[in-house]
Amino acid sequence: MSETTQPPCGDELARLAADAMWAQDRASPGLGMQIDAVGEGWSRLSMAVRDDMVNGLDICHGGFVFSLADSAFAFACNSQNLAAVAAAVSIDFLRPAKRGDRLTAEARMVSQSKRSGLYDMVVRNQHDEIIAQVRGRSMRIGGPVVEL
Repeated sequence: MSETTQPPCGDELARLAADAMWAQDRASPGLGMQIDAVGEGWSRLSMAVRDDMVNGLDICHGGFVFSLADSAFAFACNSQNLAAVAAAVSIDFLRPAKRGDRLTAEARMVSQSKRSGLYDMVVRNQHDEIIAQVRGRSMRIGGPVVEL
C-alpha cells in the first residue's frame, strides 16, 4: 500500500472481512446460506429451509434457525476487521419456519466497546413474518480478520 492510498474502512472493510471469513467457512455455505449484504456493524444472510432441515413435527428444526442468526451475527461483529466470537446468545422462537421457506437473518450492532459488543438479529421468512428474535454478545479475541 503506498503512502497516498488510504486503507479500506467502513463498508469496504466489512466486505473484505466477510470475504475472508466466507473463504474459510464450511458451515454456513454447507447449510445453503448466502451473504446478501454486509456493512460496518451489520449483515444480512439468507437460506432456504430444505427437506433435511425439517424435524418430526414437519417444521424447521430450531437449530437451523439459530445457525442462520448466528452466522449473521458473526459477519456483523467481525465487520470492523477485529476478530470476535460469540460470548452469549439468546433466541426467542416466535413462529415456525416451514419446508421451502426462504429465511433471512439481519444482524445489527447495538453497542460495541473495545472488547465486547451487543448485537440484535431478526430472522424473517419470505412473507416478512418474524420467525425469531435473537440477541448476542460478542467478545473480541485480538488480531484482524484479514491482514491488509
